[in-house]
Amino acid sequence: MINPKISLVIPLYNEEKSLPLLIDRLNKLISGSDITFEIVLVDDGSTDATAEICNQIAFSDERYHCIFLARNYGHQIALSAGISEASATEALMILDGDLQDPPELFFEFYNYYTEGYDVVYGIRKNRKENLLKKAAYFIFYRILKKISYIDIPLDSGDFSLISRRVADVLNKMPEESRYIRGMRSWIGFKQVGVEYERDERIAGNSKYSLSMLMKLAFNGIFNFSEIPIKFITKLGVFSVIVSLIYFVITLIRKFFYIDVPVGFTGLLFVIILFGGVQLISLGIIGEYIVRIFFQVKNRPLFIIKSRIKEKHSTQQ
Repeated sequence: MINPKISLVIPLYNEEKSLPLLIDRLNKLISGSDITFEIVLVDDGSTDATAEICNQIAFSDERYHCIFLARNYGHQIALSAGISEASATEALMILDGDLQDPPELFFEFYNYYTEGYDVVYGIRKNRKENLLKKAAYFIFYRILKKISYIDIPLDSGDFSLISRRVADVLNKMPEESRYIRGMRSWIGFKQVGVEYERDERIAGNSKYSLSMLMKLAFNGIFNFSEIPIKFITKLGVFSVIVSLIYFVITLIRKFFYIDVPVGFTGLLFVIILFGGVQLISLGIIGEYIVRIFFQVKNRPLFIIKSRIKEKHSTQQ
């Protein structure tokens, strides 16, 4: 198979129920098109039948390339693995395996690409999640946009089409704590958003637990904002001002009202104030240190256990 123009990169984790439906829709999408496609399926250490289904489709259709990671690394790393393996000459389309992001939007995205856009990203105008999740996403994206030093579009996810040169830059970015939609914005070039209705998950459950969502949110905040580290200085100044005000009030009460607080009141106030400030400061500094700690180890982002590529060859 000659190098395809377009690669569809799809990370998968325990998607045995939705994967056959995804493959059916992808086949309908690419059939009859004069554009040459490859579909890169990345199995992120699934424990169900996802890997077996990937094997079957890769050996029966040379347009499908499968990558099997050595363990579950998480969505952002699996996505990075797929981008690094994609061989498209023009552009890559990134989507998830749960069919919440419709692959049929490819041609609309591609039209923008032909007009000179290097990044075409989806903007979720309506989510099908519960009210609490909707509110959390809404608040987070607006906080991130407010504090970020780059312009990260509101309500945009990883669902996008990126040019070959953007993909090449992403492959050169060594961040261990990856937040790809932020990295994509940081790169620059000409970008445009396309609004779409986000569908409900076809089958199975979301693989993003609350802790994973929090980790992703923290990666977005601490990787693309200077506000948290600068907040420590502001908090320190605030605590000093509050302490000075309290000190002045105490002196006034002593010299004019002969009424100095006795017992542990003043001491307790000082301990709580400075103890809280120090713990908050250490927590924020710790978020940066843990990222530095993992980054300087310089370990590979992922390990590929095996891959099935064109001509049905399996490489270990």
